[in-house]
Amino acid sequence: MRKVMIFYASYGGGHLSAARSIKECIETNYPDVDVALVDCMEYVNKAVNSVTKMAYTEMAKKAPKTWGKLYWNSQKGPIAQISTVSNMILSQKLCKLLKSFKPEIIISTHPFGSQMCAYLKKQGKLTAKLATVMTDYAPHDQWLVFNKYVDYFFVSHEGMKKKLHEKNIPNEKIFATGIPLSNKFLLKYNKSQILENFGLSPNKKTVLFFGGGEFGLGKKQTFNIFKSFVESYENIQVVAIAGKNQKMKEDFQNLVNELNKNEFVKILEYTDKVPQLMSISDLVVTKPGGLTTTESLASGLPIVIINPIPGQEEENAAYLEKNKVAIWIKKGDNVEQILDDLFSNPDKIQEMKVRARLIAKKNSTKDICKILLQCENRVGPFFSIPS
Repeated sequence: MRKVMIFYASYGGGHLSAARSIKECIETNYPDVDVALVDCMEYVNKAVNSVTKMAYTEMAKKAPKTWGKLYWNSQKGPIAQISTVSNMILSQKLCKLLKSFKPEIIISTHPFGSQMCAYLKKQGKLTAKLATVMTDYAPHDQWLVFNKYVDYFFVSHEGMKKKLHEKNIPNEKIFATGIPLSNKFLLKYNKSQILENFGLSPNKKTVLFFGGGEFGLGKKQTFNIFKSFVESYENIQVVAIAGKNQKMKEDFQNLVNELNKNEFVKILEYTDKVPQLMSISDLVVTKPGGLTTTESLASGLPIVIINPIPGQEEENAAYLEKNKVAIWIKKGDNVEQILDDLFSNPDKIQEMKVRARLIAKKNSTKDICKILLQCENRVGPFFSIPS
């Protein structure tokens, strides 16, 4: 049986979501393939993983500007070197796992997994094919460390492919497939039934509002934007997802109660019904994580961007705004005027929907799996570590 190992890291949910989508696709369409999903950082060092994950979450939440500086400074220089050397050291901990599983292909949805495996290939300890799957709309140099030893780069769009080629990565290694997407966002749903299940009206436009979840970024701005939607527009209904952020959920619900808007505003915690909710929505409000924006585009939804994390999410926001599928509400903007302009111009919303569908790559996951599992001339053995 052929074997594929997928590495991710739990710094934000997007890397895991992308990895799960690929695993789901392989299991559904390639029954002759044994696929394993592993958090590479958790596996190599639980303590390091716990500390770095907490540092990322807390910095993004409480000191986003500092995180942004760290993001840009980690492209080159001392911070980048420290990260690379750390991954070189940690990579040796993967040897036992890889020797036991003997993967034919390794897929990584996080730069750390790519770096560790590429370094093992450089050392001659690993001969499996290595695929890096980038989960944002702009490249960061951490994805490209030891890129000579990466066999495939899967990127979100043609412009990103061009940027990688400008960094001397051969075109034949780069595939603009799009970010992996769960098949659940491609299914046809009974919209009338979903509206009924959530107590929503078929006669109002539906806005799907993501509050920022565990990060809780820009709490005041998020609350004010939510308030503008709820308070100012009678022809819309709002489904707000607060995720794990209990305080945000309570603040949202208190506002809805105060305005007596419970009939047309639904506040949810975590839900696995996002594909169904996107299928009935007309607009999504969200911070621009790579996976959420990919899901929105695949669902043909215009995006209102709020509170991007400095660094990768600001780059995502810039890409979406440039392609006229999103409106980015920045600090100091007149929110009411922006929303008034949007809702008074249905042609603009329709144009954004059309453009979203045009740049969406709905078959991204299937295309990645096809390239790796159908088009590759395979050789073996795939893993070799001196005894």
